[in-house]
Amino acid sequence: MNPSKTPFRIAVIGAGFGGIAAAFFLKRAGFSDIRIFDAAEGVGGTWWSNRYPGAATDAASHIYSYSFAPHDWSRTHVGWRELQGYLEAVVDRFGLRPNLRLKTAVTSAVWQPDVERWLVTTDKGEAELYNAVVSAVGMFTRPKYPDWPGLDDFQGPVLHTAAWDPAVDLSGKHVAVVGTGSSAAQVVPAIAPAVSHLTLFQRQPGWLLPKRDRDFSTAERALLSRSWLRRKLLRLKLYTAQEVREWRGAFFRPGARPNSEARDAALAYIDAVFADRADLKAAVTPDYPFAGKRAVMSSDFYPALKRANVTLVPKAVARAEADGLVDVDGVHRRFDAIVLATGYAVTDYLVSLPTVGRHGRSLSDVWKGEPEAFLGVMVPGFPNFFMLYGPNTNGGFIVSNLERQARFAAGELRRLARRGERTVEVSAEASARYNAWLQAQMTGTAFVEGRNYFKTASGKIVTQWPDNATAYAWKLWAARRFGGWRLPTASRRRGPATAVGDASAPPSNLRP
Repeated sequence: MNPSKTPFRIAVIGAGFGGIAAAFFLKRAGFSDIRIFDAAEGVGGTWWSNRYPGAATDAASHIYSYSFAPHDWSRTHVGWRELQGYLEAVVDRFGLRPNLRLKTAVTSAVWQPDVERWLVTTDKGEAELYNAVVSAVGMFTRPKYPDWPGLDDFQGPVLHTAAWDPAVDLSGKHVAVVGTGSSAAQVVPAIAPAVSHLTLFQRQPGWLLPKRDRDFSTAERALLSRSWLRRKLLRLKLYTAQEVREWRGAFFRPGARPNSEARDAALAYIDAVFADRADLKAAVTPDYPFAGKRAVMSSDFYPALKRANVTLVPKAVARAEADGLVDVDGVHRRFDAIVLATGYAVTDYLVSLPTVGRHGRSLSDVWKGEPEAFLGVMVPGFPNFFMLYGPNTNGGFIVSNLERQARFAAGELRRLARRGERTVEVSAEASARYNAWLQAQMTGTAFVEGRNYFKTASGKIVTQWPDNATAYAWKLWAARRFGGWRLPTASRRRGPATAVGDASAPPSNLRP
C-alpha cells in the first residue's frame, strides 16, 4: 500500500452528542471521508440506550444542546425522546446521515506502524485502515450490575435503567428499585403511580437539589424561536450562573461559599418536604460533604417517597432469591420485578473498545486500571487518536466540553494535513506533567471524601474535572495555541499533493 495515495480517512466511534459534534467539526475543517460507527439502531448514544420512564437531562435544555444548532425546546429540561429526536435532526441538518454506520460495533482499533494507520475492525467482519480515530464512546457505556448472589435465580423481570425493556409492564406489580442516584430519582416518581407497591433500597443517600423543571409556555417558545438574541442571552445567563458557582472548583470544596450555599439549600429542601416525616428526613440526609457524590436534580423524587405505596429501605441489598431480595440485616422482601438504578462502570474507560497503540500496548495495559489522558483527550503512544469525554472531563457543561474537545481534535488533524505530517501525538512528559497537576487539584475537594463513581479502587479520581468549563476551555485553547505537548514528528509526507482528499494533500478547503 502506498500511503501517499490513500484517502485521509477518519473513524468516529459513537453517534451520541460527542460523535456527532466530532463529525460536524471534522466536516467543517474540510474532511469528507468520515465514518461514524455505532452499535445502536439510531443516533443518540446515552439518549438512545437510556429510555426508562422519566429519563431526562439534569441540565437546562438550552445549554444541553449544541451552540451551532439551537432548537425550539418544549421544556426547561427535556426527556430522552426529545433529545434523541434533536440529534436525529442535527444529523440531517448538517448532512451527516451518509457518514453513519449504525448497527455496526467497532470491535478493535489497532495501530499499524508500517503504514501509520489505524486498523479498525467491526462486528460485521470488516477491517479497514483509517488515518485517525476519534473515540466518542464516552463514560456511560457499560451498565453496572450488582454482584449479589442469587440474582440469576430471581424469577421475575430484572430491568436496568440503562437497558430498559419497554415490553415489560410493571403495572400492578410489587417492584424493587435499587439505587438512589439520578436515574432512580427519575424512574421512581415515573413508575410509582402505576405499580402496586414500590420499595426503594438506599445504600447511601445522595445530595439533592430541586430541578424546578417545567414546560415552556407557548409565548416563551415563540419568543425564543423568533429571536436568536433571546436564545443567546438565555444560554449565556444559564452558562454564567454555573461558571461563577464553579470558579476555581469552589462548588466542589467543602467550606467554600458556593459549596456551603448548595448544601444549605439541599438541607432546607429536605426540611420543607419532610416536615411531617421525621423518619424519611433522617434517612435521606447525607452524612458526607456536598458534592461527595454527583448531586441529584429532582423536584418530584422526595414527594414520591411520601406516597402511601412507596417504602424507603435505607439498607443495601445483600443477596437475591427466587422471589425477592434480602437486605444486609437479613430481612427478606418479596417482589414481582426488580429495577436496577445502579449506574455505569464509569472508571473502565474504553473497556468496550480494545485499542492497541505503538509497540503493541493496549490502553488497558497502559492504564492498569487507572485511566488518565492529556486534557482527557490524548494518550502517549496512541498517535492520531482522540477521546471525547475521556478521563477527568466529567462535570460542568458536558455538551460544551464535547464541542471543545471535538474542535480540538479537528484542529489538530487539520494542522496535520496542512503541514503534510503523518502523525500527531502527545509526549509522555507533557502528559505526566498535566496529570500530576490535575491530581493535585483534587486535594480538598469533596470528590476524595464521598463514596462515589469518581475514583478507582486506589482512590485516584479519574472521572471529574475540578474546575469550571471555562477553565477547561482555556486549557484546550492553550494546548492548541502553544503546542509544546506534541511529540516531534519524525516522518513527513514527500512529493507534491496529487489529488484533493488524498493523504498527501490537505482537505479541499484548507490552505497551506
